[in-house]
Amino acid sequence: MRSDNGGERDDETLAPVIPLFGGATGADTAPVRHRPGVDNGPGPQTPEWHPTWVAEEPPAPAVDDDSAAADALARAEKVLLKKLRTRSLSIREARSALREHDLDDDVVAALLDRFVAHGYLDDEALAEQLIHKAVSRKGQGRQAIAQTLSQRGIGRDVIDIALESLPDDEAERALEFARAKAGSMDSLERDVALRRLSGQLARRGYGSTALSAARQALDERASPKSRVRFE
Repeated sequence: MRSDNGGERDDETLAPVIPLFGGATGADTAPVRHRPGVDNGPGPQTPEWHPTWVAEEPPAPAVDDDSAAADALARAEKVLLKKLRTRSLSIREARSALREHDLDDDVVAALLDRFVAHGYLDDEALAEQLIHKAVSRKGQGRQAIAQTLSQRGIGRDVIDIALESLPDDEAERALEFARAKAGSMDSLERDVALRRLSGQLARRGYGSTALSAARQALDERASPKSRVRFE
């Protein structure tokens, strides 16, 4: 499938989520806890609140009684949830999406905190997903991966930690890519083939290993031992 920007859609889509601050996505709604000592009206009553029960999630964003502000918050939440059903977002990408709505900065911050607390926004998990795709599908090197993560709005500290998880096999991966491409350059002169192949490796973020990998792949291709002879 295709993403919004015309490229291949990232495989980091999240499971469907439900609104956090009002409204329901289906026919069922979550049960409402009744406060003890208060006339809660008709309907089933829940057990009285126990002092040891502690709410672990951040409080819902506070908005003025102005109905326009409440409507703006509800619209912003729906927009963010819709985007997250399509692809994962970094916290910075989510913040940019919310800036399109008329919300105070403190309301935006509280809304993002709630999404983070529920696991809908997770920069570390997103970094891992993007690295897996870059290595397994695109054959990219460390430099290109770091650039991709930065473009997605992931912080430098998270990027550094994520890149540390990569195995120390960049030279091997660069050589594997170069070997796969070297066969298409048999008709080119050696210098031209070396320049093109090393350029392809550099654009994939292999940096200092690009030239050596390209040279070795072309040497192996030109070696008599690498060619099959028919008597």
